[in-house]
Amino acid sequence: MPEIAEFHDRMLSLGLARVAEQAAIASAALIGNGDEKAADQAAVNAMREQLNLLDIAGVVVIGEGERDEAPMLYIGEEVGTGNGPGVDIALDPLEGTTLTAKDMPNALTVIAMGPRGSMLHAPDTYMDKLAIGPGYPTDVVSLDMSPKERVEALAKAKGCAPADITVCILERPRHEDMIAEVRSTGASIRLITDGDVAGVMHCAEAEETGIDMYMGQGGAPEGVLAAAALKCMGGQMWGRLLFRNDDEKGRAAKAGITDLDRIYARDEMVTADVIFAATGVTGGSLLPRIKRSPGWVETTTLLMRSKSGSVRRMTYRAPIEG
Repeated sequence: MPEIAEFHDRMLSLGLARVAEQAAIASAALIGNGDEKAADQAAVNAMREQLNLLDIAGVVVIGEGERDEAPMLYIGEEVGTGNGPGVDIALDPLEGTTLTAKDMPNALTVIAMGPRGSMLHAPDTYMDKLAIGPGYPTDVVSLDMSPKERVEALAKAKGCAPADITVCILERPRHEDMIAEVRSTGASIRLITDGDVAGVMHCAEAEETGIDMYMGQGGAPEGVLAAAALKCMGGQMWGRLLFRNDDEKGRAAKAGITDLDRIYARDEMVTADVIFAATGVTGGSLLPRIKRSPGWVETTTLLMRSKSGSVRRMTYRAPIEG
């Protein structure tokens, strides 16, 4: 579909915040009830409904999976009224479905938007990820380094000992060797059970979160979302797609990816200015949890624009309908 209007990020940003807010509110009633699918579906339904109210010609490039696997907000789905700019949308209606079902920290609703063609169409595979916050020389660490070398290089750039570095890693059996190697340097590790978009974002606010670096293998779609967040917050990130079988390589070919070993820097995953919104669901280091009181609901949303570097934290309080 041809672009029919210019992408005005400032005008669309508040609308995007509302999309994240409503998805969070929809999932709030399901916090701690043990039903991951129901919580996710509630967020999906609300996010889709709000997106279709926006004056955009949107295409979901990072979504809930392939069309046959996801009833709503699948990769390639068109959203919006069609009366506006052509945009790419990356989203996770509920980043941390397990966290929500178990009422554990750091569940978020997450969405990013940029001009058409601005986001890597990452297939639903794994990605090897590495991220650090702002203020460091370019390429001070790299995916080609060992975990030990990364910690030592970052400590040197920060002017501290490796023991003063904290690394965030997903707690998975595949990361056992990486965890052991990082700990051998004296560095601390913050293990997370889910939610690696938030894990990457923590690097950008090291003074508040205490996390200097993120590394490890996680979902490629979440990698693109995290890159969009860091493009707004500042920081460096790299990702390399990982393929376990021919089916996953086929997904990459379908997405137009031919160099299967390529390392993507942040600005190669997200090539133009974007807007990003995240609303806290269960609360954590980045955002407080949804607050429910008799007749009212209150959310906190992080809204960012890479073009201006602006970061807003917005509180939304509304009566509960029905």
